[in-house]
Amino acid sequence: MLYSQALEYIHSLNVFGIKPGLERMQAALEILGNPQDKLQFVHLAGTNGKGSTSTFIAKALEYTGKKVGLYTSPFVIDFRERIQINGEYISENDLSYFTQKIIDTKIELTEFEFITTLAFLYFCENACDIVVLETGLGGRLDATNVIENPLCCVITKIDYDHTAILGDTIEKIAFEKCGIIKSGAKVVCYPYQSKQAMSVITKYAPKVILPDLNQLCIDEQTFPNNRFVYKSSEFTTSLCGRYQVYNAITALETLCAVGVDISAPKVQKAFFDAFIPARMEVISSSPLVILDGAHNPDGANALSGVMSHYSNVTAIVGMMADKDIDLFLQKTTKLCKNIITVKVQSNPRSISAEQLKEKVSCYNKNVFIADSHQDAINLAKKLSGGNPIFVFGSLYLAGEIRPLLKSAF
Repeated sequence: MLYSQALEYIHSLNVFGIKPGLERMQAALEILGNPQDKLQFVHLAGTNGKGSTSTFIAKALEYTGKKVGLYTSPFVIDFRERIQINGEYISENDLSYFTQKIIDTKIELTEFEFITTLAFLYFCENACDIVVLETGLGGRLDATNVIENPLCCVITKIDYDHTAILGDTIEKIAFEKCGIIKSGAKVVCYPYQSKQAMSVITKYAPKVILPDLNQLCIDEQTFPNNRFVYKSSEFTTSLCGRYQVYNAITALETLCAVGVDISAPKVQKAFFDAFIPARMEVISSSPLVILDGAHNPDGANALSGVMSHYSNVTAIVGMMADKDIDLFLQKTTKLCKNIITVKVQSNPRSISAEQLKEKVSCYNKNVFIADSHQDAINLAKKLSGGNPIFVFGSLYLAGEIRPLLKSAF
């Protein structure tokens, strides 16, 4: 099987959509020898921050001598970035090989179930010491939740997203996320959860580990980097935005929970080197161009916190139609001088540029439509006059527009 054929097959499984339940995964994994049972995991669930927190954890474990599998979603640049060992993407040959092995089980899996099964096989075949494993959606019925004895469970920031599936209250969403918590596993939690979320988390994890904010000191003058001191050790990260400091200290507590000395210089270097595209990514510093995959209300809060430091912002925005568009736009577009709307070409769930303009117009009247991403970039350069440009609204948009931004600035 060629790599192109493997990708085509995997993406064709989209037709099955989202099917809650673990029975299909368990059946396929049983045939394949239950590779997940031969691995150790750090398992993460949450609405926002999973990607950044996972990247911090995985890089630190790698730099302290471990062979580390990292499983994340969605991808931004290359499909293979979802499955990595020590920062190296799964090879095209390996992805093709394991795709055929799973097809041969003749179990009908959804796309996410298939990719998760493939990741387990790949990590097991390569004898990873530890796997940093992100849930895809929710937790309780997520395909990743077939694992039984994680070393540590991590709950990142919980907020509203996928409410049609996970529930329309924070308590219901938190219940689904907390489904990854297993008896005997240590549980680490993002430090700034809502009271509603914490009431649920502490029900399932009475001994939850929270970062100690009394031992945190943030240097406010280092944008676009973050420099902070935590438990007497200094860290600098290239992931910008104050919320990334809280993701970072969540990762540090997770490392402590699995026995890593966070004062070690290797950990400090890992946090400096950790990178994930489209998470408040600085494409250019002059002019300032920031690409962010924020797409839900909590992401909008984090994004607006950074945008509020600037005036005369020009934004390029594209979103999925099934998100809470109005609340997202209300929090972000009022901070912009100009907004350019685009359609996300790669995803049929995208709202059209015209429809998005109508919604933006409720909060900001200076709205323009672009027929293509390149047109949007050209217009943004013209309108901005050298002032900051922010691109946001969807990780799918980020994946499409990122190479064009890199070429343009």
